[in-house]
Amino acid sequence: MDIAGVRTFVAVTEHGQFQAAADDLSISQQAVSKRIATLERELGASLFARTPRGAQLTVDGQAFLPHARALLAAAARARDAVHPETRALRVDVLNRKTAPGTALRAFHRLRPELPLDVVALPDASLDAALAAVHTGSVDATFRLFAPPAHAPPAHASPTHALPAHAPTAHALPPGLLAARVIDDRHELLVGPRHRLAGAASLTLAELGTERIWMPGMRAGTEWHAYYAELSRVFGLRIDSVGPSFGDEALLEAVSESAELATLVGAGTRYLWPEASGLRRIPIVAPTPVYPHSIIWRADNRHPALAAFLDFLGGQAERAQPRDAAAPSETWAPSWAGS
Repeated sequence: MDIAGVRTFVAVTEHGQFQAAADDLSISQQAVSKRIATLERELGASLFARTPRGAQLTVDGQAFLPHARALLAAAARARDAVHPETRALRVDVLNRKTAPGTALRAFHRLRPELPLDVVALPDASLDAALAAVHTGSVDATFRLFAPPAHAPPAHASPTHALPAHAPTAHALPPGLLAARVIDDRHELLVGPRHRLAGAASLTLAELGTERIWMPGMRAGTEWHAYYAELSRVFGLRIDSVGPSFGDEALLEAVSESAELATLVGAGTRYLWPEASGLRRIPIVAPTPVYPHSIIWRADNRHPALAAFLDFLGGQAERAQPRDAAAPSETWAPSWAGS
């Protein structure tokens, strides 16, 4: 199928007139008409109804439109695969406020000349992220990755608020690579009236009786698996009951409560009014870390990807001595890999 004809069809659809599409494509109206006629003959269907108000999609045209857009997107990905330097690096971070988003901002400040597109895929599943990297929809994704060699053992049903959940171990599709690059240290976030607000640091044992509120946590997500394991191992009372109304609502509730607390990553960048009195308290001995891995295609030749991977490797090396946290002083799920 001729891509030029498909592109012309989409242009006419978007503009509603052959002449406007011709102006957009820098061709003549006659060329637009010829391309549409050729496409209609190839499909054996009429795509447009010509009316005094312009070109309107027929039923067949409406049916063809999403496929036409998908064809153009596939053509763009194929073109980018040959010339990756002509487009921005696309990196999926799940949540722009967490440590991967923070790392991307730091990289952009260091290398502002490299175009960057920060993506948050609508499907939070690892399978969807792996497919997006494999097809080239994104160049890389940050995920908590459980390789088959680190498949979790089955556990008895715990008594804490989060039900047990064993994440599915994944073998990377051929051609994909993964590296654990960010161990985001956890901190307890409390309001000024909370009994622990004055603590310089806390152990996980000291949090056993606290209500740690993390509403709206969906089963089947990587973060649900992480916090279920954390609460099982250390006997934490993580309460995920209730809908999530967003970060601002959660922070407001914690700041006003003498009982509620929540967990945040040290690399997560929330903004709150100074008057809220919210406090981040480090957790020690051990420090739970959320292990973010980056996943990318081995044959991806985008120059910014190589630079970003080098940046992440340097960040990890520099963080180790500065944090003075030996591996035995940190905790991550055994199934998270290394």
